[in-house]
Amino acid sequence: MMFWRSVVGKLWITILLLVSFVLFILTVLLLEFFENYHVNETRSDLTNTALKISKILSEHNSDEMPISLEITWELIDDVTGVVVIEDYDTYYYSPNIQESGRLPVSYILNDKQLSRVFEENQTIDKVSFSPSGDGNGDTQYLIIGAPIQNGEWENGAVFVYQSLKVMKETTQQTTKFILLAAGVAIVLTTIFAFFLSTRITAPLRKMREAAFEVARGKFDTKVPILTHDEIGELATAFNQMGRQLKFNMNALSQEKEQLASILSSMADGVITFNRDGTILITNPPAEQFLSYGDYDQHKKGVNEADSLPAELMELFQLSVSTEKEQIGEIAFQGRTWVIIVSPLYNKKAIRGAVAVVRDMTEERKLDKLREDFIANVSHELRTPISMMQGYSEAIVDGIAETDDEKRDMARVIYDESLRMGRLVNELLDLARMESSHILLSAEPVEIGPYINRIIHKFQGLAKDNGIELYAELEDKDESFKFDPDRIEQVLTNLIDNAIRHVPAAGHVTVKQRMDEWGLVIEVSDTGEGIPEEDLPFVFERFYKADKARTRGRAGTGLGLAIAKNIIEAHKGYISVKSKLGQGTTFSFFIPRNFD
Repeated sequence: MMFWRSVVGKLWITILLLVSFVLFILTVLLLEFFENYHVNETRSDLTNTALKISKILSEHNSDEMPISLEITWELIDDVTGVVVIEDYDTYYYSPNIQESGRLPVSYILNDKQLSRVFEENQTIDKVSFSPSGDGNGDTQYLIIGAPIQNGEWENGAVFVYQSLKVMKETTQQTTKFILLAAGVAIVLTTIFAFFLSTRITAPLRKMREAAFEVARGKFDTKVPILTHDEIGELATAFNQMGRQLKFNMNALSQEKEQLASILSSMADGVITFNRDGTILITNPPAEQFLSYGDYDQHKKGVNEADSLPAELMELFQLSVSTEKEQIGEIAFQGRTWVIIVSPLYNKKAIRGAVAVVRDMTEERKLDKLREDFIANVSHELRTPISMMQGYSEAIVDGIAETDDEKRDMARVIYDESLRMGRLVNELLDLARMESSHILLSAEPVEIGPYINRIIHKFQGLAKDNGIELYAELEDKDESFKFDPDRIEQVLTNLIDNAIRHVPAAGHVTVKQRMDEWGLVIEVSDTGEGIPEEDLPFVFERFYKADKARTRGRAGTGLGLAIAKNIIEAHKGYISVKSKLGQGTTFSFFIPRNFD
């Protein structure tokens, strides 16, 4: 089937049909010609024979009739019959024809056309079916009649006849020869046409193979130029096209690489949409923004994998519908982004939009810290100072009458001074860490016993508050290198915070896993969670999610800031994910080689 659909098959069939049609017409014409030729030749021969016999008989008298007939019989062949009619009663048949094949004299005399030989003394020819009654009624005969010009022969005539069956046999032989020649011509034409088609289509097949190679990206593919005709010119044009395609693709590739380099090196995120809102191009900052959006969508119960933040889609739709730039601000997971969406045009029509996403979290964080820093510091120091001042005034003014009251007031002043000292020491530690002056004493630590020991310290506190505290360790028998004292400080802070913010019957879980890159530890709780607007600031100094700053439940606000600096000193990172009413998860990662 593939052969008939190919150029070779179509060209071969076309040539074969054309030659076959021409041979068919030529064969029909030749057969018609030879049939007429044989008939005319037979008529001419029989007429000449009849005239010769008539002349011979005319030159001899009746006494010489036997000699004349002998000469006459010598002039005819085995398939030709002769009837010599001297008068209506006297006639002679040639001896080579059997009696059953003789032409009846009565038929000759009664036939209107043949009887004209006697009446008009002219030569007559006629094609007639056999009238002999020998069963050969379907056989045609060619009959030639010629008058005998002799004074002694008043109604004399000679009739020469021959069956057309002999002529048809000759015609059939000729037909067989012509058909054989036509068949040989068709076979030779088939071979020649196939050879010609192959020669013509061979360069085309090479071009087709080269085109497939070019389609697969191999633009160096060349088509050999074997001829200098139109096919050769086509091969030259194809090679030029390949070179131009390679040049254009290289230029496009360079432009694409330049665009990718520019996009990947940008601090701002770039998202390109088509008109229906499908994302076409993103860069790493934009992908990070979308990952935060996916987490937020999942927390909201939206399970579609390709769902985008509603605020972003609203800005995109406004930009496309109004054909104007739209600016908006999106906040989720404790981070804030400013988004600028501008329409993209394809000549005159809008074909999509481009969104520039700028992470404004740090700017917003700095703004908030500037507003809260003085209040936080004054609040943290004002309480112990006020208490120390109040109790000292009470002692000075003599309000405390007994020694026990004085000792109690002095104890409060002492505790508050220790608290102020602890606050100052933590501030100094934090300052040293942020100045990269922290020294780590790293050593291999067995993970299972280490974490279980830390959890054991808090089991009593957890039971007192009705909280279940447990660990899920994947590599409890493995060892990992880090500073055990510093990491214990981090875990102590995270577990203590979790216990203080989880209601009774809650859970606190410490999870550990290890891979080829490093160690990951998570501390999860089922507490009230952290408000979204507070997430960017939980690792800042003096920051507390509890806005009331309740002394009974809140610490100094420096623990998470210290934990962050300890993890960063190990070349790792710490993060938090939380939703109100769903709990909080703190996780930190320490790489294997942080030295």
